[in-house]
Amino acid sequence: MIPFAISVLANFRGTVQHGLPLEIGDTVQILEKCEGWYRGFIIKNPNVKVSCICGYSYVFVCLCLAHRQFETVIPMEESVVTEMTVTLREWGTMWKQLYVKNDGELFHRLWHVMTEILELRQQVLLGHLTHDRMTDIKQHVIARLDWGNEQLGLDLVPRRDFSMVDPDEISVTELYRLMERRHRRQDLPPQANMHHLFLQLNGLLNCSLGEELDVFFFIYDGREMRPISERFFVRLNKQGLPKSPERTERQCTLFVDLGSSDLRKDVYVVAHIFRIGRMVAGEKKSVCNTQYRRPFGCTVISVSDLLTADCKDDHLLKVYSCNTESEWYQIHDNIVRKVSSRYSQIGSGTGLAVSLQLLHGDLEQIQKDYMRLFTNSVSITRRLGFSDIIMPGEVRNDLYITLERGEFEKGGKSVARNVEVTVYLLGVDGQVLKGMVCSGSGEPGMDEFHSLVLYHSNSPRWSEMIKLSVPLELFRATHLRFEFRHCSTKEKGEKKLFGFSFVPLMQEDGRTLPDGTHELIVHKCEETANLQESSRYLKLSFSKASLQPGQNQTIKNSKESFWILSQLCSTKLTQNGDMLDLLKWRTHPDRIMDCLSKLKDIDGAEIVKFLQDTLDTLFAVLDESPQRYGLKVFDCLVHVINLLQDSKFQHFKPIMDNYIEHHFAGALSYRDLIRVLKWYVDRIIDTEHQEQIQQVLKAAEYLFKFIVQSRMLYTAAAAGQGEEEFRCSIHELFKSVHLFLSHESKGISPITHTQAVFLRSFPIVCSELLKVFNVREVANLARDTLNSMPALSHTDCPLQAVKLQCMAKTVESPLYTNPESRCVLLPVVLHLLHTYLQEQKELVLCANILTGMLSLECVVSEEVNIIMESLSGVLLRTILEVTSHPQPTATSLRLQYQDVTGEFVACLLTLLRQLSDKDYQKLLSRFPNKDELRGCIGALHLITYMFPKDWTVMRLVTNNVIITTVLYLSDTLRNNFLNEKFDFKVWESYLYLSIVFVIQPCLQLEMFPPSKRKKVLEKYGDMRVMIGCEIFSMWQNLGECRSLTCATCSSPVAVATLSR
Repeated sequence: MIPFAISVLANFRGTVQHGLPLEIGDTVQILEKCEGWYRGFIIKNPNVKVSCICGYSYVFVCLCLAHRQFETVIPMEESVVTEMTVTLREWGTMWKQLYVKNDGELFHRLWHVMTEILELRQQVLLGHLTHDRMTDIKQHVIARLDWGNEQLGLDLVPRRDFSMVDPDEISVTELYRLMERRHRRQDLPPQANMHHLFLQLNGLLNCSLGEELDVFFFIYDGREMRPISERFFVRLNKQGLPKSPERTERQCTLFVDLGSSDLRKDVYVVAHIFRIGRMVAGEKKSVCNTQYRRPFGCTVISVSDLLTADCKDDHLLKVYSCNTESEWYQIHDNIVRKVSSRYSQIGSGTGLAVSLQLLHGDLEQIQKDYMRLFTNSVSITRRLGFSDIIMPGEVRNDLYITLERGEFEKGGKSVARNVEVTVYLLGVDGQVLKGMVCSGSGEPGMDEFHSLVLYHSNSPRWSEMIKLSVPLELFRATHLRFEFRHCSTKEKGEKKLFGFSFVPLMQEDGRTLPDGTHELIVHKCEETANLQESSRYLKLSFSKASLQPGQNQTIKNSKESFWILSQLCSTKLTQNGDMLDLLKWRTHPDRIMDCLSKLKDIDGAEIVKFLQDTLDTLFAVLDESPQRYGLKVFDCLVHVINLLQDSKFQHFKPIMDNYIEHHFAGALSYRDLIRVLKWYVDRIIDTEHQEQIQQVLKAAEYLFKFIVQSRMLYTAAAAGQGEEEFRCSIHELFKSVHLFLSHESKGISPITHTQAVFLRSFPIVCSELLKVFNVREVANLARDTLNSMPALSHTDCPLQAVKLQCMAKTVESPLYTNPESRCVLLPVVLHLLHTYLQEQKELVLCANILTGMLSLECVVSEEVNIIMESLSGVLLRTILEVTSHPQPTATSLRLQYQDVTGEFVACLLTLLRQLSDKDYQKLLSRFPNKDELRGCIGALHLITYMFPKDWTVMRLVTNNVIITTVLYLSDTLRNNFLNEKFDFKVWESYLYLSIVFVIQPCLQLEMFPPSKRKKVLEKYGDMRVMIGCEIFSMWQNLGECRSLTCATCSSPVAVATLSR
């Protein structure tokens, strides 16, 4: 029968004859099966075997595999479930001890975490979870397990993809990186770049106004005195409560895409409150039945007040009103600046009740982490304009219009007017476009918008923002119309039209309405019927800026004007005429050079919006006349590529990669790109100003991607013709590169910076060339390039550090992972490492390079021998040197010190672990004298206590390697340092190393919980016994020399014998 095991899913009392009592989570080894009943034993108590145990309803099938001399049970369930089971058992014992110790706080916190893990374990076992939900649960469980282990002082668990790793299956360097990454994650929580503000309006408290209210929230930058978000709109009933309480999206919102720079003291959440009712509050109903939007109050809270809260926090915000209604437009700014003479509080108990919470990180992840906030619908309130980081695939086509102010005449009246503005969006046929005017998120779009009304003001200032969400296909023929009406306070409450303004959304050349302030002409009109045919007034001028000299002086001299502020946020439309001219270059071929020259002056956001169109245009122009436009197109291409290096646009690199792979069609472009690139490289040494050349070399990665893709397209189309020509052009290009890299400058010069720029992109260039050349050829090219640099006798030159960084990237690239090319590059890498380790310079980079080399799964023994022969001595000296220096006090430097020391030790352990018997003997033969051998023993001594105490897995692997090394050291001492060659200090070092090894806390298995002790014994055995036997053997071999060591070593040896 194939050996297998079962895991218990339910308790079984075992009351039947020969029954075996079982508890949830027990693992049972099956010896025999008969009609649904089994004979076997519990793994934790193998001595008790029974003839019958329970049937399938109680168990979960596992596999049982032979491993070394033991049998190991491998569950078929999710590994995280097994870890939860084992961990909860261990915690259960320690949790009870917390109660005994009266540690009530940790006792209750741990209980809640254990309960949560049990519930999640049940969900996983049921197997009804989606893949995404399973991933989320695993991530959550691992975080809880790590927290509990840390609180209880238990071991740090190395994991990969939510599963514990087997240290025998990975290299020591890789194990170290996993341990260090998990350790660092606990110490340094990740910093989020994006932030979002959740807001929920609960109501206006202690206000007996008796009128409905409109509340508009927005985020305001007090430093620049402008809003940085759209408005969020909530309607309140006469009792001051949300008008639609069942529609949560109408009372809750998420202000998205706030940058880290927005979380400061002078950024505020502002709420403007408008009452919907009579012109004057408290006016008799018989006076006028018409309702108007009238200013009521304003509240302000700083975003910085929310930074310390880690959950939804309730606030009651004081409400203030204007002392002078004409200053309503700046009431929030007066409150922020505490100009108290211009506002006053509305009632001592009146307040706006809101709940606020700052959320950090990616929006999609936040919706998963804070599901309780998003159980019901939540409206999204966007940032005005694009966020600090523009994401590809984001689609926006929003035009924001702010009704700024107006200047109107009295119109024959004795008092100033009460002006209301009505806004309409009209299409090509003059019909109102339905539902496209939005006064704020949280409410659906409207057909028209009515502004607030300021009482008796011919110079009203509204500062009200609306959003127009116009489909792209309707944008060209759409215009806005603003109708101005005087609102009478008499009994009829008439709203009498006296004028209008309009503005097209797109100009005749295809540009949209430019951002900024526009002074519109107020055309006289008293009858609505005169506005029915829009074609009649669209022939008129719409703004005073568009009036030509001598055109309609009556309008030009009019004192009436209306100002609006427009801001476009679109991923499809542009306001830039130069961008349109470039994309439509075929309509004016005589201006191509001028269009290309202006590309560098276009805003980067405009270019990335039309990235594919821009690239298509550049390569189309290049095909038109390579000799005439080649250099200019090349410079423009470099500019576009380097735009993507900006953190704001770096997420568009995948878009560029996708374009090159799937849309780029320039099969002949590689010739011109190589030609112009070589032209620049040939002039590096003789050019005084290196800025443009540095920009070219900074773009080398994508230039070579275009070159390689172009060549591949040509090869596919021409059946491989021109192969030798292409190869020669690349080699000629690299001859020019080698020439400028070999140039040696005194100190730091512009050419030095240019060399550094090229070296930073060189590894990626090599990876691209692998697509068109064989690995051996590219490896030779890389070797010659790196060797072309002057061999400096010192490592203080900053260029040498860049060369090391280049080497680190090369080791991580496909060029090094291929065995055929690695044999070419390995001598170059080892020579550079030896130089830096010898002088103790750039140790962090050296450690990273060596770790990368040894983390490869395909490293063969011959390469290990070459590395050991080249670096073993200098590596041991480096470890001794670094550990002998005191640790720096600065946190960042101390972490760097710990990292580099641990990485070097992990590298040494990896090398030792892979040595064969012959290799070990060869290694120890390189320590012919006693000082070098003592240095080797001293390094092993330091390694014994190198890692933190909770890194038990790493310590056990380390000890396993040290045992092997000690056994070979024993042979060396017996052969070279006994009898007449006896050296007391060498033997003393050896014995102390062995004794320190035996008494390590991580090897005292009696102190471990039973499950942990069993795992260690199965994998490594009791390492104290092995090293103890070796101590006894070596002590016997000392013979007559034993008396020379008794004085100092007998006492530690006695301590070692008592360790078990």
